[in-house]
Amino acid sequence: MSKTKKIPNFKTEAEEREFWEIHDSSDYIDWKNAHSVSMSNLKPSTKNHIAQTSRRLIREHQNRS
Repeated sequence: MSKTKKIPNFKTEAEEREFWEIHDSSDYIDWKNAHSVSMSNLKPSTKNHIAQTSRRLIREHQNRS
């Protein structure tokens, strides 16, 4: 198994978006160990929580490795 790279800390959401536009997530995440997640209790929102949740889940996964 190859070692994944550490995901950098981003100052802004725009900076993170630019990063992922030119980088392959498989260099940073071992998708073979991914888990399905059900978020059935989520309600519609006008705020963007997806990126924050994704970052938290990715970091938790990296900490387990």
